[in-house]
Amino acid sequence: MVTSIPDLEAVRRANAADVARRIDERRRQLGVDDATLAREAAMAPSYLRHLLEAGPGFDAAGFVRVAAALRMTWTDLLEDRPDAPPGQSEPEAGVRPLLRHLTEPECWDLVGTHGVGRVGLPADAGPSVYPVNYAVDRQAIVYRTSPRGAAAPPENSPVSFQIDHLDDRLSEGWSVLMLGTAHHVEDADEQERLLRVPGVTPWAGGSRPLWVRVVPNEVTGRRIGGG
Repeated sequence: MVTSIPDLEAVRRANAADVARRIDERRRQLGVDDATLAREAAMAPSYLRHLLEAGPGFDAAGFVRVAAALRMTWTDLLEDRPDAPPGQSEPEAGVRPLLRHLTEPECWDLVGTHGVGRVGLPADAGPSVYPVNYAVDRQAIVYRTSPRGAAAPPENSPVSFQIDHLDDRLSEGWSVLMLGTAHHVEDADEQERLLRVPGVTPWAGGSRPLWVRVVPNEVTGRRIGGG
């Protein structure tokens, strides 16, 4: 059995401070530091800090990975257990989450040739995350956006890109996180070539002439579920 994927209503009701407290109690109980938890959950420590401040409604998939890394169920994460003192909560027998690390080739297989992901850009108050439809080209992520749009990173800036798939019915899913650098594709011939790559037409429509290529230097993934 595995940790169940939360329903959206439960996610919306969750209080960020309470969820962060439960995670901190469980982390201390297991003797896991912040850096280790971030690594096991496949995210940067700065993103983990922002995630805990923002709450599950900001990135439910991220909290799925945190819960699995701490061997918590979603009930443990979202609700206090009246029968257990603080920091002593243990997942019930038979419902421990199963978290499997994915190899880089497995990550690329799951990401596929195109789809929808989220680009994370650095910001003063914490990372800003925006959904975009992407295509895979030569071991990199490419997408189109407006030059002044929210999803337009500065040239040569550090970014993250995350692709997730969660199945509430089967209580399983996977998450791939890429950390790398964003580059603007300005060569006209290269832009013309990319126009022929499946999945590059922006779903949002409108004028989006800026091509962004995310070149990852780290690709990590986790599968949550029965295999």
